[in-house]
Amino acid sequence: MKNNTTLIHNVLSDYKINIYLKNIILVFLGTILLSVSSKVQVPFWPVPMTMQTFVVFIIGMSYGSKLALTTLLLYLLEGALGLPVFAKGGGLLYLTGPTAGYLYGMMFAAWLIGKFADLGYNNSYLKSLKSLLIGTLIIFLFGVGYLGSIIGFDKALAAGLYPFLLSELFKILLAVALIPNITKYISK
Repeated sequence: MKNNTTLIHNVLSDYKINIYLKNIILVFLGTILLSVSSKVQVPFWPVPMTMQTFVVFIIGMSYGSKLALTTLLLYLLEGALGLPVFAKGGGLLYLTGPTAGYLYGMMFAAWLIGKFADLGYNNSYLKSLKSLLIGTLIIFLFGVGYLGSIIGFDKALAAGLYPFLLSELFKILLAVALIPNITKYISK
């Protein structure tokens, strides 16, 4: 999981910490941030509006593909084991309920956004925007697709996509404003 192009590596490169210990700490920090962000929510049915996708964006853009994927896999494992890391708790049923598609979509989106970060997309506002739009598309394809198989696709679009479009745009623009600026500042 050693990657010299990601933001987090550049931030922590001056510290003499074993790379494996550094990655373990970052993964656990990421799962904590995901858990906290799931609790920052506006209640909707069947999918609450949370800040999780924003944290997924930040993890993907900052960690790179391997570390981002590891973080999301551990997060899902923590939830499967019953830790209350999801918006309304934890447990195996959460990974098959109405929000399961969004959770799996976040895992793939974090990996793909991380892949773009590995390629240096964080250096450009436009490329960062592109990577986050693709990541968001993945989250909604998985989320709405799975939700549609449970409640029907018309209802899934009405309850699992349309109410979230403006908030997702805000989160995308916020991440695009933050990460390239931080990347440029650190690269000086």
